[in-house]
Amino acid sequence: MSLYLTLKWLHIVSSVLLVGTGLGSAFYMFFTNRSGNVQAQAVVTRLVVRADWWFTAPTVLIQPATGLAMAAMAGLPWSTPWLAVSIALYLVAGACWLPVVWLQLRMRDMAAQAAQSEQGDGVLPPLYWRYARWWEALGYPAFVAMAVVFYLMVNKPALGF
Repeated sequence: MSLYLTLKWLHIVSSVLLVGTGLGSAFYMFFTNRSGNVQAQAVVTRLVVRADWWFTAPTVLIQPATGLAMAAMAGLPWSTPWLAVSIALYLVAGACWLPVVWLQLRMRDMAAQAAQSEQGDGVLPPLYWRYARWWEALGYPAFVAMAVVFYLMVNKPALGF
């Protein structure tokens, strides 16, 4: 297999891991937060953080490395409209993801503390719910940005600017 095809394979597989992990984590955390089960929230927030470190973080690095290497090999300047928009949207998604990671770490800690509470009440503090709203609000534009990036990568449309 050529270097280009190897990079392309890595790019596709890492994009699936990146978006798939994000969507799966969002699904489970979204619905677990609505379950009212603090024990479940403690487990899911811990696993969502772990998934981000194991899958999302490496793919966040692999994506631009492989994508920009393939663009260079194909002779595409970064100013190629579909590529430039893809890069900008990837940065938008990243700008949403970085605070989400911070929020998830805090939510994980609060959920673990509530689940292990000596009072046994298992009540999450209001700050948890404020963070959960921000976490969700940041997830929507990140997901839409990545969906558009997928479209641009597959179709490579002439954008006319």
